[in-house]
Amino acid sequence: MMPDTASIRVGALADETMLYGDHALRRALFDRAAAGGLDHVFVADHVSFHAGVGMDGLTQAAIASTLEPRLPVYVGVYLLALRRMAPVARQIETLVRARPGGLILGVGVGGEDRHEMEVCEIDPGTRGRRTNECIEVLRGLLSGEPVTYAGEFIQLEEAWIRPAPDPPLPIIVGGRSEAAVRRAARFGDGWLATWCSPKRFAEVTGQIEHLAAEASRGNVPWRHGLQVWCGVDPDRDRARNFVKQGMEQLYRIPFERFERYTPYGTAEDIAEFLWPYVEAGSSDFNVTAQAASAEAAIDATAEIRARLHERSARPPG
Repeated sequence: MMPDTASIRVGALADETMLYGDHALRRALFDRAAAGGLDHVFVADHVSFHAGVGMDGLTQAAIASTLEPRLPVYVGVYLLALRRMAPVARQIETLVRARPGGLILGVGVGGEDRHEMEVCEIDPGTRGRRTNECIEVLRGLLSGEPVTYAGEFIQLEEAWIRPAPDPPLPIIVGGRSEAAVRRAARFGDGWLATWCSPKRFAEVTGQIEHLAAEASRGNVPWRHGLQVWCGVDPDRDRARNFVKQGMEQLYRIPFERFERYTPYGTAEDIAEFLWPYVEAGSSDFNVTAQAASAEAAIDATAEIRARLHERSARPPG
């Protein structure tokens, strides 16, 4: 079945220029993203990543919401296990009370830098189990009902966060491991993939939905998505260099390890690369576009969205 254009949502990364630069420039960039037809912006989350780099996902979501109330904010992904759940639930409730439906929370375990866990006084070996408990408790707290919980890592007695968000907060689980697949099936409203093939995407989302149905979670309004880096420029070599530099600077891993999952070229080239993921069931795309300027990155992401929508509107055959 041909995907409906309404089911394809594309968002741009709200990067440092958009969040922390000159105020007039920030407002102009967010306005450009909204005027370009983007469906959301997304932000990252780290406490102390590779020698101290960091950004708080929920604080950034609040900044973005203030700068551009037309665009929902997708946190992709929040390292929930590094936090205490009652304060996080209150932060989320405060955000969504001001902007109902304006937040999508992606949750992941991290792991690229184990020391990040250690500086938060968390044993890296427990991050998966902790994340499971955190999601379960967070969902309970966001229900508006009192929560009593006795787990391996979390103990709560009559914890209560009111009012409950309305509409409920979507919680999307990121991660490539089998544990992440089970986590998404058990606790998530969808899976946020990265660095995988369309074939793998379809396999995993099918597995998640099957496991969820077995656990009597057959009525989930699934919201699966892909978080993808790309380089955009009419010159393919320049486009590759943009994304290569950006990824290696952040992850400190050779770009070649990610290259087959990382498109570069024109916006049309990137839309063609992403289309098989639409066919595999992806409805959300968080696009980290690397380009000659922040304006060029936003415009390219908007064009990628337009190309995907154009293709989905074509008659079958």
